[in-house]
Amino acid sequence: MTPRDVGHYRVEEPLGKGGMGVVYRARDTRLDRLVALKFLPEAFAAEADRKRRFLQEARAASAVNHPAIAQIYDVGESDDGLAFIAMEFVEGQTVRALLVARELDLLGAVTIAAQVAEGLAKAHEAGIVHRDIKAENVMVTRDGHAKLLDFGLAKLLDSDAPAPAATPDGVSHMETLARTQAGMVVGTLRYMSPEQARGQAVDRRSDVFSLGILLYEMVTGQLPFAGASALDTLHAIAFEEWRPVTQVRANVPPALQRVLARCLRKRPDDRYAETRELASDLRALQREIETGITRPASLSERLGDALRSLDGLDARARPLLLTGALVALAGTTSWLLLRGGVGQLLTLAMLGLFGWRYWRNRDRRALRKLTSKLRRMAEVRIVAYEGQRLTVVVDQAVAKTYLRVNTLVEATNASLFWGASFSAVVRDDLDAQATRALFAGSGVLYVRKDVLDQQV
Repeated sequence: MTPRDVGHYRVEEPLGKGGMGVVYRARDTRLDRLVALKFLPEAFAAEADRKRRFLQEARAASAVNHPAIAQIYDVGESDDGLAFIAMEFVEGQTVRALLVARELDLLGAVTIAAQVAEGLAKAHEAGIVHRDIKAENVMVTRDGHAKLLDFGLAKLLDSDAPAPAATPDGVSHMETLARTQAGMVVGTLRYMSPEQARGQAVDRRSDVFSLGILLYEMVTGQLPFAGASALDTLHAIAFEEWRPVTQVRANVPPALQRVLARCLRKRPDDRYAETRELASDLRALQREIETGITRPASLSERLGDALRSLDGLDARARPLLLTGALVALAGTTSWLLLRGGVGQLLTLAMLGLFGWRYWRNRDRRALRKLTSKLRRMAEVRIVAYEGQRLTVVVDQAVAKTYLRVNTLVEATNASLFWGASFSAVVRDDLDAQATRALFAGSGVLYVRKDVLDQQV
């Protein structure tokens, strides 16, 4: 589109271009003020339903009025049918530009996050979810005020997508994210929540997760979840833990780690339930940094952190925990022997042997259950294992299969709690010789009937 006058807006110069369209600086000739005109991409504008949804989203977002949200003034269409929105023209720099120039300190990062959280809280209370919080969508004015751009409009990008398909493990199909060819832009993808990465429905807690990623990046200069490819990044978001901010940057308040821990939990139910509470915690953190007075964690917070840390207990720490349990068991046994005699001790020993046998075979039971779930996937041809590693041979390895297999494996690992975790590799490139070699091993757990017929 070439710059030209649109209605009573005089187009001056382009400001940028992205997935949501082209943005121009323009002047509203009626009110004599600068505005930012965003035009829907021509490919989208040709679709009447998408254009209707674009205008609907813009009108909904215009009802939210908050200092931290760039105000939408008008929506309409040009003479040649291009949909556009006229929004507040914000003079300043994006958070991305500030990060590149290394102009953000700890106080500035927390202040920006607090302002954005307050704007988000206002919008969430109105039932609007942003869906695309990232460093490029937050502007900081010359006097230091944060402005969140494109509020509520990211839904346009997936407005024509089908509803998530129900599956036993809760992972829906996501064919569009499987297209990871060279040149694909994955910047927004790195700010996704786990439910977005899995193609599931999102709510305000998805915005909380994305804001946590942005805060982590502003404080450390790094993203908590990143991979060499789009698929690797999706996996990191959905399954991997992030490195504590206190290990990346020295001399940060412990409260910052606690805020990030509540934002970046994998399960939405474990995050801040209300964005207003997140904003309150960020303002308290801002005061701590300004005054230098650190608030100690309450007993309930420390207990909660300790319980959550058990999920990611390091393998080297587990022997210590086992030693403590054995010492406690020995003390209990001695007490029973002194108080109840040999009879109670024999009963305890029998129960202990039964429990030990059940505990020792837990990997085998878990593997059996995991295989029964994997074999329900129509595309799975072979399931084999060696040690704690599974090889899952499929017809075609696409993102939905990769994520679904790893979701099942992660759920199995969570149920084990103790011992070595399972891992899985998804393959669709086995030739006849490699397949025969796989069959020659002793760890084949499942073979689809048509594959077995071919081998016979």
